Amino acid sequence: MQHLKENYFKIVENIDNEIIEIRHKLHQYPELSGKEKETKTLVKNILEVYGYEVKEYPDNYGLTADLITQKDAKMVAIRGDMDALPIIERTGKPYASKIEGIMHACGHDAHTANLLGVAIGLKILSRKNRLGGNFRFIFQPSEESKEGGSIDMIKEGVLDGVDMILGLHVYPYLPTGQIGYKYGVMMASADIFSIEVYGKSAHGARPHEGVDAILVTSMVINALNHIVSRRIDPLHPAVISLGTVNGGKASNIICDDVVVTGTVRTINEEIRKKIPLMMEESIKGICKSMGAEYKFSYQFGQPELINNDEIVDILVQESKKIIGDKNTVNLIDPVMGGEDFSEYLKIVKGSFFRLGTANHKKGTDYAQHNSMFDVDDDALEIGMKILGATAIEYLNSNR
Repeated sequence: MQHLKENYFKIVENIDNEIIEIRHKLHQYPELSGKEKETKTLVKNILEVYGYEVKEYPDNYGLTADLITQKDAKMVAIRGDMDALPIIERTGKPYASKIEGIMHACGHDAHTANLLGVAIGLKILSRKNRLGGNFRFIFQPSEESKEGGSIDMIKEGVLDGVDMILGLHVYPYLPTGQIGYKYGVMMASADIFSIEVYGKSAHGARPHEGVDAILVTSMVINALNHIVSRRIDPLHPAVISLGTVNGGKASNIICDDVVVTGTVRTINEEIRKKIPLMMEESIKGICKSMGAEYKFSYQFGQPELINNDEIVDILVQESKKIIGDKNTVNLIDPVMGGEDFSEYLKIVKGSFFRLGTANHKKGTDYAQHNSMFDVDDDALEIGMKILGATAIEYLNSNR
């Protein structure tokens, strides 16, 4: 089996420059969630050049391509997301975004290029080698949307016949040359909420004639910030963050309507279910005591991202062979960010890992969603090798 991997590695090394060029082109022409039309066309054209039959979907800009090498054998899926963010790029790189106000500030251009590299590499490998099974490459739209594009892709049947799935995310908190892995819960669930507080307007000089929605909202905000610190077991991390507060029309008018939005993150499903109940208890009690009304809306988003131990074992084994023990980093603690890859892992076993991309000399150590964010191209080869080797090992092992 090792000869398969070695041959695959040689192919990846030969196509690495091509994949970097693809990444740069994707970076120059980013598209927001649900609008990845040109990205999809570019990906489709490249896949077809290498002989893939591409499957498209009528209700979104996702696509898939299968590499069938052995009928009725196991299938590994590998996913890459394609969408960008509404951020003005300030990197000054030669391949910086040409689309005003939009940039690949989360590295999805690298994910897409990386997945194309794996698809191309395995396709070339399959021409002279038996790969032991089948592969599905999932190019997913709308990861950055609040709903997450993975659900739509799952509804379209992209996991039909799939035994295992892999994915990665570039990570500026690890240096280029390293990857980060995590057993069990790797990332938090990601829910959103909105609160509308209704008071009664009055002249600012006569506050007793009104119900001040701003004051009521401030008390609600204070109470919400005490839920995690005083009502949640500190051994189970949780986050309640308020993102927007909007209300008021003039400096001399008692405000009658305030809207608050935010997000909740947890890594424990029981606590996740309790938090909206605790939130509404606090909101209801404060509004009643102050003579205000309210509307509370809570939307459950992506669940916790939970890796499968068996697949993490394989990934770690292959990573140590490729980049060494010291560069294969156990992240130990989960992070409170959300990722809709978690929806795939609810259905099939698999693993998600972090691809280190930090290089201070190249300016690739800025955090994601920052206008200076960029990816070190040297990391792409590592990502392609680890994804391909893990898939090959899984398909050819007796697990």
